[in-house]
Amino acid sequence: SIGVGDMSGDVFGNAMLMSKKTRLLAAFDHRHIFVDPDPDPEAAWNERRRIFDLPRSSWADYDTKLLSKGGGVFPRTAKAIVLSDEMKALTGLKKDRVTPTELIKVLLTAEVDLLFFGGIGTFVKSSAQSHADAGDRANDAVRANGRDLRAKIVAEGANLGLTQPGRVEYATRGGRINTDAIDNSAGVDTSDHEVNIKILMSGPFRRGELAKAERDATLAAMTDDVAALVLKDNYDQTEALSVGEQRAHWDLDASGRFMRALESTGLLDRTVEQLPDDEGLRARARDGRGLTRPEIAVLLAYAKLDLFDAILESNLPDDLYLHRLLVSYFPPLAAERFKGELVTHRLKREIVATELVNRLVNLAGPLFIQRMRELTSAPAATIARGYVVADGAFGLEALKAKIDALDLKVPAATQISMQADIAELLRRLGVWFVVHVAPNADLTETIRLYGEGAAALRGRFHLLVSPYEGQATEARIAELQGAGVPLDIAEDVAVLPLVGGTPEIVLLAQAANVSIEAAAGAYFAVGAQMGLDTLRGGAAKISGGDHWDRLALNRILDDLFTAQRQLAGDALARAKDMISDEAGFARGAAAVRLWVKNRAEDVERARAFLAELERGGQPSVAKLSLANSQIQKMATAG
Repeated sequence: SIGVGDMSGDVFGNAMLMSKKTRLLAAFDHRHIFVDPDPDPEAAWNERRRIFDLPRSSWADYDTKLLSKGGGVFPRTAKAIVLSDEMKALTGLKKDRVTPTELIKVLLTAEVDLLFFGGIGTFVKSSAQSHADAGDRANDAVRANGRDLRAKIVAEGANLGLTQPGRVEYATRGGRINTDAIDNSAGVDTSDHEVNIKILMSGPFRRGELAKAERDATLAAMTDDVAALVLKDNYDQTEALSVGEQRAHWDLDASGRFMRALESTGLLDRTVEQLPDDEGLRARARDGRGLTRPEIAVLLAYAKLDLFDAILESNLPDDLYLHRLLVSYFPPLAAERFKGELVTHRLKREIVATELVNRLVNLAGPLFIQRMRELTSAPAATIARGYVVADGAFGLEALKAKIDALDLKVPAATQISMQADIAELLRRLGVWFVVHVAPNADLTETIRLYGEGAAALRGRFHLLVSPYEGQATEARIAELQGAGVPLDIAEDVAVLPLVGGTPEIVLLAQAANVSIEAAAGAYFAVGAQMGLDTLRGGAAKISGGDHWDRLALNRILDDLFTAQRQLAGDALARAKDMISDEAGFARGAAAVRLWVKNRAEDVERARAFLAELERGGQPSVAKLSLANSQIQKMATAG
């Protein structure tokens, strides 16, 4: 890595002590340039630790005897620096002498794994910007352009190490970068926890139930737990960016609609945030490019701010079910010892709202709420309730945690694809729960109801699905296992498209007054008999189209799920007194077999129509719309 800063700086110093495997090849601050072309990681770490612990230090305090061959520490006031062969190899420079300014500029564009900004200054702009645009005259002479950076990753521990256009230019060329707000968010998060913990302890402290020495000792004892909570928040946030980056091209139109929605309410100024205007979005669409990671980071922030306000204005933070978010925000020691103080914490609603917003946006993505608004016209707080039900009933956060635990065991791209599968399921479940669950329904009872249905079917989908669905599921399992994912996690992820039908099955079981198993047997049997499984499979293959095509496609898919429930309900009602000797899944399947015989003419007419559409070539929104119309007609007649 190459860094900007020195070991006396809090940000840079702490970062360079995080791992004993860090190979710091070079660094500079306003006083010195440090170069260690081939460092011994452990020895270098020990020396960095030593000078970090000094009351005041600079790179001049580094023991140069510990530097690798050809290294050195050079004052930036020097007229010239003589380059060793090793320094030439590191920088690619051919001449024997360079000025400190020349050396710094080359170090910024060196080919390394990590370029870490831990010191003050804006050192990278875009090629389209002037140095004046960067607003940092002191570093005009050394500043590089984003397109010239060759580091694989850029991290901004300091504020504004790069301009936003510089970040975008670097990211466009394949560089991995967030924004300084993302990379620095742990500090703000830590401060929030500290303040809220002190508020939690303030009551007992004022009442004399907690002595100052005991309070301070308790705070110190919670240090590691607070760090773990903060790191988890930031892990989830950057993971959300990775999922968004993977889908950036497909989400470009949705991103544009979200920006325009924010602009219409006065929350966003694209010029100020340096986000692309509508013509810029059209140009990217023509080029097959989406938003870059730094731009998605900006939308992520606005999504959280917008949703936070909406939730705080609702009664959602007061729901007893969400008290668990308040508890989980604090270290276990604080939550247990000051349990009684939690309910009187003066910022408890804000804490619950913040926790819910972070979990929702980090798991479902920054565009989730806007998409749900477009599909349902429901308020943001109602959509958030739907998310809470979906997560609580189906354990999606728990599945995410299992996927996260595969770090360094499977490729990151595989983990991201599994997280994207969860986000897609949330779109389906989010719409369903908004439409079918009353906004004032008791959260605990609703989650219990659908959670029991999910538990009853977990691990049993292979007994229910059609050959078409089974083949797709097995293919996904094999793909994930091939990437190193354990079988149990691979199965849980692969069945997510099937899990989307579970709420319909629970509703069907209630309406038909049958067991979950019987309802599930009928539900999947009808899907196979009517070819709804292949219809949905064909829909998944449709790509492209504008926003309205995709909106229509999602609505059709939701209609097909509902029609499948209605048809299964018709089958169970017609066979109510005819299959009493059957039980479980078999009862539902038997009901459908009788139903097919009883409605043979309707079934054959629908099958023939769907077969004709399938023979007509590739699936399209128009074909699916006609197929949906035929299925809806049959469901209504039933």
